[in-house]
Amino acid sequence: MKNEKDLKALLESIHRRGYPAYKDTRGSYHFGGYILHIDHVQGDPFASPSHLTIEVPGEKAGFPSEYLSPKHRRIALEDFLTRRFHGVSRKFDHQAKGSGKSGSISVVSPGQEILERTACLVDPKNGTVYYRFEVGFPANGRSINAYELIRILYDFLPVCVKQGLVYGNGMAEELKKAVELSDDQAAIREQIRELGLSAFVAEGAILPRKSGVSELPMKEARVFASPESLKVTLTLPHRGQLQGMGIPNGVTLIVGGGYHGKSTLLKALELGVYNHVAGDGREYVITDPTAVKIRSEDGRSVHGTDISLFINDLPDKRDTKSFHTEDASGSTSQAANVSEAIECGSRVLLIDEDTCATNFMIRDELMQKVIAKEKEPITPYLDRIGALKDAGISTILVAGSFGAYFHVADTIIQMDHYEPVDITQKAKEAARDYPLPPKSTKPFSLPRMERKIQPVKGWDLNGRIKTKTMGRDGFLIERENVELRYLEQIVESGQVSALSKILLYGLRHMADGKHSPGEITGDMARILEKEGLDALYEHSYTAMGLTMVRPQEIAACLHRCRFL
Repeated sequence: MKNEKDLKALLESIHRRGYPAYKDTRGSYHFGGYILHIDHVQGDPFASPSHLTIEVPGEKAGFPSEYLSPKHRRIALEDFLTRRFHGVSRKFDHQAKGSGKSGSISVVSPGQEILERTACLVDPKNGTVYYRFEVGFPANGRSINAYELIRILYDFLPVCVKQGLVYGNGMAEELKKAVELSDDQAAIREQIRELGLSAFVAEGAILPRKSGVSELPMKEARVFASPESLKVTLTLPHRGQLQGMGIPNGVTLIVGGGYHGKSTLLKALELGVYNHVAGDGREYVITDPTAVKIRSEDGRSVHGTDISLFINDLPDKRDTKSFHTEDASGSTSQAANVSEAIECGSRVLLIDEDTCATNFMIRDELMQKVIAKEKEPITPYLDRIGALKDAGISTILVAGSFGAYFHVADTIIQMDHYEPVDITQKAKEAARDYPLPPKSTKPFSLPRMERKIQPVKGWDLNGRIKTKTMGRDGFLIERENVELRYLEQIVESGQVSALSKILLYGLRHMADGKHSPGEITGDMARILEKEGLDALYEHSYTAMGLTMVRPQEIAACLHRCRFL
């Protein structure tokens, strides 16, 4: 293997030559305590930056072996190193000068969630650290400025590696806390399952965010305090006993006046499917990992979904056990979202009245008197919520005006100035004066979908297929737009990038007319669990900027492809 002196000599020899001469630097170079891999070199100073990987052998990185397993510990370690390297490298970004993207040092900037990412991988067998990032190779015009690149590779990167990827250097105590937090979060997830809870919100949690565009905790926000009737005590391996509000499985209603914190609580529960970093305020807000946010989605396509649980006897006689439309209404889209969530194994449905189709959720008594039941093809969610509970599917619903749900709720929480109050008994007593109208008597069964994903006509899936991510809103694949902006549990653009690659992998290997969306989702989830996101790539260096997703998001992505 070549070493750092060989690379420096090469760079000096191509100084002021045409930019394509940078291609000669591709390869691996030993820098003493680590190996620098120059995986891909940009063809122009204005093109996407070059791809680099730092490899720190396990004996040099020095991380304790107990941090490498179980998996949640290793993910916490990788997440910690990603944040650490990002913090150190920021001060060197664009310090080397030149034209175009010269001197840029682009690394993943994590949010508040602790997630598995391709930016940083730690080998569980030997502790070797791999860190992927991008560097804009410097140029003056389109002529190589090798000495500015030498500054980056020989002055800046060694500092980033030493302070960001090598154990010690002031990180030991902070890293220990991050790993122990992951142990406690894993313990909470296990205990709420054993206790029959859909979610847990710890005493002292801070749920409000700094602003509508910031996920940082709000300063001076009221801390969370559980009602006594819902308080549970968990025993964690490091923190010890932790009290908080346990939300039981079944039907839970969150009510209260506007601006009192209903949606804020639900948002925390939505993102409780992920672990959060210390100091976020929601690090001990934990939700069943299969929980899915359900909402209406006007205009989405629906292909072969069984929506008969909610919609039957359409005037045009269309089959609702295998329903197709390119432009779903609010109620139809919400019915499809529920059925698809059930298909992919979700045990908890999270619903906010503000983003629902009203006619999907409820029909009041007067409307039922005026419009006969046999003239209304929609069976409201209110009439099916009990059957879903009996099938092991819980609902957590934010309601400001759906008082009829008091009758079917097992737990009713009022948010009063961001403080939860258990009003179950009080609300049940009040509901006696407002009896429910008769329920629908239409026969039903839980969704059973037999559709298969067919090969995409006109696509050369063995050739090059272009994908382009558009932030968290969706992605383009061969000029086809896959819109994901209503999937509110996507928190990083890297998850959208991952979904585009997962979709492409699934189309290449499983879209043969023999696999259903549920089967493809399950197969892809197993591949990712076993091999990680690198399984999606032929060349590992291209696996940059991806963030792990749940099976629920994989399934939702498949269902939103209009071309399938």
